[in-house]
Amino acid sequence: MSRRERLAAQGRLPRAARPAERPGRGRDPCPGAQRAAGRARLGRRGAGSRALSAGRRPARLEGRQGHAALGPKRTSLEAICHTLVGLVAARRLNPDVVHIHAIGPSLAAPVARALGLKLVVTHHGFDYNRQKWGRFAKTALRLGERLGMRFANRRIAISQEVATYAERRYGKPVSFIPNGVDVAGKPNDVSALQAFGLESGRYVVMVARIVPEKRQLDLIAAFAKLGDLGFKLALVGYAEHGGDYLRRVEAAAKTTPGVVMTGFKVDEELAQLFGHAALFVLPSSHEGMPIALLEALALGVPVLASDISPNLALRLPPDDYFPLGDVDRLAAAMREKLTTPPDPAAVAARIVETEQAYGWGPVVDATIAVYDEARAS
Repeated sequence: MSRRERLAAQGRLPRAARPAERPGRGRDPCPGAQRAAGRARLGRRGAGSRALSAGRRPARLEGRQGHAALGPKRTSLEAICHTLVGLVAARRLNPDVVHIHAIGPSLAAPVARALGLKLVVTHHGFDYNRQKWGRFAKTALRLGERLGMRFANRRIAISQEVATYAERRYGKPVSFIPNGVDVAGKPNDVSALQAFGLESGRYVVMVARIVPEKRQLDLIAAFAKLGDLGFKLALVGYAEHGGDYLRRVEAAAKTTPGVVMTGFKVDEELAQLFGHAALFVLPSSHEGMPIALLEALALGVPVLASDISPNLALRLPPDDYFPLGDVDRLAAAMREKLTTPPDPAAVAARIVETEQAYGWGPVVDATIAVYDEARAS
């Protein structure tokens, strides 16, 4: 399930158009979201929903009408171009609210307001800090942040850190609404594992796009230091535009025994790869809200994450973190986790805590409230 679909699920709201991303090609592949929570709440309010996606083909999302808009495939241009085309289409549809996700597409915020659209912007994090962007792209992203925060009728941030920063910098109120997570339980099926020679409870998994800031190379290097513990490493994800980093990851995986690359996985296959892992690792240097980490926590999978502030904001125990970029410390932490079985009671408690803090119910309710405020402004 794509990130666009997850975020659309988060806001099954009155005729809300979301032109920020293309269907079927999510940024961070994760198990399906609990869309029933949004349906139930909106059903009680009598609200319908129409979603607009800027992409290559029409999408059908839980019975809602989808609309596709064409745009370029070039990394530096596709987000803003898809958004502009999507806004023109949205104007024809006359939605109650347009919801733009991320600061790149937010470059189009003044256009949305000029078209007479009510606008909500979600700030997903400081994308201008990503390693892949050059000087021009980083400047454009900073401008997108400024325009999105200034021109939106209402604003959302997916972390408290981002919300506090944006309020201080731009003098506008920003609602903190975290990403939602589905607590669906561990799948019984293991057919997705068998295709890659994996066994339940005998592999480490990482789920992320293959881009430099996710630091798959750190994880491969740390895994190589473990020796023969009888575990494999599964790297789940894709690099939509290829590039040198993907080639380096593929080369490292090929020369490191026990490493498998599964490619892009969604829905049941992805849920199986998540749920049957012995350990989930997120070594990234940049995150907005680490949704893949939340998905692992919701399934009760032991986790290790780099000590960057978005990961630390989840307030996990100290032994769930390691210093960013320290391959030796990561290898030692992985060895400790893999050789020490988790306590079942602690696992169950963590699942409950994750659902209470990040379940779709509170997320949907908070997003509906922001949409209502934007419509009334």
